[in-house]
Amino acid sequence: MYDSKDCPFRFEKPVYTQIQHDSSAMGMSQPCWINVAFPDFNGTVNLTYKEITKDMTLERLLEDAHKLSFKHTKKANYIDESLIVNKHGVSGIFYNVGGDAASNIQFFLTDSTHHFIRGSLYFYNEPNSDSMAPVLTFVRQDLDTMLSTFEWK
Repeated sequence: MYDSKDCPFRFEKPVYTQIQHDSSAMGMSQPCWINVAFPDFNGTVNLTYKEITKDMTLERLLEDAHKLSFKHTKKANYIDESLIVNKHGVSGIFYNVGGDAASNIQFFLTDSTHHFIRGSLYFYNEPNSDSMAPVLTFVRQDLDTMLSTFEWK
């Protein structure tokens, strides 16, 4: 279970992953921007948490998440969207990006009033959907567990 005292969320993570704090927050302290590293597969799920406020509205966050996911259309064969709803009242959208895109999995989760988190899976190698298919299938099962156990505190 990943359950940081600094972050308003928790979730089950695979035992073979490592949690790393994201240092790409442009010099700003973002304690809840984390990376779930998959060292054996040379991959990472980047998670960026944002609080929903009057300046950072849910509509703005949704639009940003959609734009960032669809930036991959240049290399993608398709982008399928599916609804995420888990037993903890967390909902969102899962983007399955097919083809040789840089990120084949993107998603966001929210409670629609206070919390929003965006995730994207990257492998640090040349995108090749054929050779990455077995790894992607394996990691996808663990991501499904992460998403189904994700909850806001």
